Amino acid sequence: MYDQLPLEGMPRRLYSCTPSRLNTWLDCRRRYRFTYLDRPQPSKGPAWAHNSVGASVHNALAAWWREPYERRTPLTAAILLTNGWITEGFRDSEQSSRWLGRARDLVSGYVATLDPSDDPVGVERTVATRTQVIAVSGRIDRLDRRGDELVVVDYKTGRRPLTQDDARASLALAVYAIAASRMMRTPCRAVELHHLPTGEVVEWRHTDESLGRHLRRAEEIATEAATADEHYREAMGAPARSAGPADRRAQTQPADVPPEVDARFAPSPGPICSWCDFRRHCPEGLAAGPERRPWEGLADLSE
Repeated sequence: MYDQLPLEGMPRRLYSCTPSRLNTWLDCRRRYRFTYLDRPQPSKGPAWAHNSVGASVHNALAAWWREPYERRTPLTAAILLTNGWITEGFRDSEQSSRWLGRARDLVSGYVATLDPSDDPVGVERTVATRTQVIAVSGRIDRLDRRGDELVVVDYKTGRRPLTQDDARASLALAVYAIAASRMMRTPCRAVELHHLPTGEVVEWRHTDESLGRHLRRAEEIATEAATADEHYREAMGAPARSAGPADRRAQTQPADVPPEVDARFAPSPGPICSWCDFRRHCPEGLAAGPERRPWEGLADLSE
């Protein structure tokens, strides 16, 4: 991410990031280190079934909008979901099959509420923007045009019902709105969470002031993380970099780090540790809560 430290008096290199990277820094600095700095990256735990459901649904909805108008039907959505079904993380084939049926109902029921002729401005659209501190980018599930404005749409498949606070407080949605507005030169203040299990649409309409607060918060987080990245690179004697194919094949144990580095990237133990991909490498995470089986994040279909 950084080729070299800036010379004294020179402007600092922009911190290149996604909202996910910024949120990882906030959630747990050790997980941030495992995810973005340690190379080779520590081995992850098994895939989560609820992530497989979410990815399958997102992929099917994106593919549905790419179909010709006459094929944008609930049946097509169900077929796309079936053809792209991800089976990782389920207890067994029977559980996977039950959830496949549930997910087919979700996508077919959802697209039945859509106007197939109302093409979005973008589907799985990458947006990006810069400030004096960060170069931030991310991918929007869907970008709609409503009148003279754009609306950021984010699909959700989790079992927890959503509230307006989820939309209002989302750093990612606010950043996407800012980036989309700048790229498209069109106002974008509304963000929506579309919760497929309940069919609810949770909307929040930002003001210029609230978007500005989110962007300043993103810069504050980025400044903290960038400073930590520099210390990591100095202590480890090599620049932080993205993992290449060889690194991904060589997933092993976490890198040996000096005590001062480990202290800078201290963990944040809590209930979320039970769901962390890197829990096996973190003593504090192991002690924070019970081990979760890969399918435990799924809702109970008998309810």
